[in-house]
Amino acid sequence: MSSGGLELPPGDTGHDGDSSDAPPGAVSLARPVDMGSEIGPELDWSADAWSEVRTRAQRAGRAYIWLNLVEQRLRAVVAAVLRPIYEPVHGEEWVVAAAGPAGQEWVQRAVAVREVSRRKGYLLDPADDNVLSFLTLPQLRELMVQHWPCFEPYFDDRRDVELALDELEVARNVVSRNRALNETVLAQAERASARLLEILGSGAGVPSADRLPVDAVEDLVGDRYADVVSIHPDRVRLQRQLPAEDLFGGARRLDAVGIGLNLLVQNFSGRRLVRLAESGCRVRLLFLNPASSAVKRRERELGLRKGELSRSVEMNILHMRRVRSRLRDPGAFEIHVFDETPRFTAYLVDGDGADGLAVVQTYLRRARGMEAPVLVLRGGGRSVVRSGQDTEHGLFQTYREEFESVWADSRPVS
Repeated sequence: MSSGGLELPPGDTGHDGDSSDAPPGAVSLARPVDMGSEIGPELDWSADAWSEVRTRAQRAGRAYIWLNLVEQRLRAVVAAVLRPIYEPVHGEEWVVAAAGPAGQEWVQRAVAVREVSRRKGYLLDPADDNVLSFLTLPQLRELMVQHWPCFEPYFDDRRDVELALDELEVARNVVSRNRALNETVLAQAERASARLLEILGSGAGVPSADRLPVDAVEDLVGDRYADVVSIHPDRVRLQRQLPAEDLFGGARRLDAVGIGLNLLVQNFSGRRLVRLAESGCRVRLLFLNPASSAVKRRERELGLRKGELSRSVEMNILHMRRVRSRLRDPGAFEIHVFDETPRFTAYLVDGDGADGLAVVQTYLRRARGMEAPVLVLRGGGRSVVRSGQDTEHGLFQTYREEFESVWADSRPVS
């Protein structure tokens, strides 16, 4: 083959597989079929096949990270509870003793695998040179169930632990055998893993039911993508994953800049905004001045009737003024307008804390805000380290600084 394949020179007469002078008992080697630069159809993978393989690998990778975290955490919990009981008497064989007669078969299998790994040099970390490191998730579960009275003081409900582990078993089998993992099972595995890590008390960084939980994949590889949590084709798809109530509810600080701020004004009620502000949330809202020439240009871009967009923005501002008038401390609810050409809309929630989120959309010439792509950014000061370069801030900080710049040049609404 000519493109990257191995090209064999022709053999001499009398040495080819078709030679009539071959000695008795010799094996005849057929000449390869000349296929030019094309791989045979029986070996070909189409674009659809490659796409399917990549999808399967991505799903399996997400599931593997979750399963790996759960297994490591469960192994640490089992060691912390059972080692002090068995090690003083049985020494290094404490895991074998803890398994007892009921677990003799699988614990001896783990011992054998460890010995093979030792001989072949597979133990890259000395900390893994113990039987416990070779137990699988079901075997760790078995140790926990067998000795539940030892674990009971630390966990409220044994059934919660077992149900979460049951939900993980399908994904574990699929991933370990490299079979197809569908979205439903992946989602179930992620929920069960997050729940189990929470039950097992793995401390800070556990995914939770807060505004937008940090998942294991984001936490481990998020620096590859600055601080972008997710990207959505439009605002409708964003709100399916992150409704306005989840985004704004419970916020301590809310800064927003845009033309009309419809995501907030039209999807989060005035009553909820009043309660949010009264609970201590400081709000700064930056609208495009409805009387500015920039509004008129935007109306022409979108093909709107003259004054249509400016009236919409004005109504949103009036609504926010009514909210402000109902507050005991109106100074904590600031409304400004700016006259510059609008470049993006952004909602920065708790931008000064570790749990901050930002929803950002750039303005497209022919698309309304509802139709524009959406970035969801994670705050909290995460930075990106480039190889051989200085540390860079993520996108969250960029938009936060841009907001402050526009705010400094804006005018308050009385």
